[in-house]
Amino acid sequence: MVSSASGSSRSLDNGGQRKRRGPGSCATAYLVIYNVIMTAGWLVIAVGLARTYLAKGTYHNLYYSIERPLKFFQTGALLEQCFFTPGIVPSSVVLTAFQVSSRVFLTWAVTHSVREVQNEDSVLLFVVAWTITEIIRYSFYTFSLLNHLPYIIKWARYSLFIVLYPMGVVGELLTIYAALPYVQRTGLYSISLPNKYNFSFDYYTFLIVVMASYIPREYLTSSVTDL
Repeated sequence: MVSSASGSSRSLDNGGQRKRRGPGSCATAYLVIYNVIMTAGWLVIAVGLARTYLAKGTYHNLYYSIERPLKFFQTGALLEQCFFTPGIVPSSVVLTAFQVSSRVFLTWAVTHSVREVQNEDSVLLFVVAWTITEIIRYSFYTFSLLNHLPYIIKWARYSLFIVLYPMGVVGELLTIYAALPYVQRTGLYSISLPNKYNFSFDYYTFLIVVMASYIPREYLTSSVTDL
């Protein structure tokens, strides 16, 4: 994801090892701007959730108050893939691609497409987990790029992950599960035979496969701690 190694590349006199080269000044400026914007975006989502809850006095239907900014900033995370192609930042390309794409998929292909699940409590569960996670994560990257990382942000990134990650996963899985009956009944995104392309696709089965894919995802994420 969007982070950088501090300091410039230099040789060690005795070990023959080199520190990881950080991004150049232009890349650093770009990354700082990107991370500041993303931090601000997720703060907007957090404030939107809090204001709506205080106004309504209930946590039900909070999704509608932050639907647009959630879609915008979660989709904006796809830009992070551009940071790995030229080697701007050191991180796991596979892990980051999996995490970002799965969240974008859940945002658009499940929550947006199956409007019946938007009232589910599970949606609020993963939205709250994502929001706190992303505020911490992008703040961590911003301050790291500026070589001034407050201890509280570093602590939050590597400590709250223990709670926020399973919270988000449970919310995501419950939301996909809640969408299954609607997808099966309506045939959403499914392609049946016969057709001129001689191709069929069952979105209901695909969602079940997506849920099963969380098992190797958990193993992969436990190997590389990343919010």
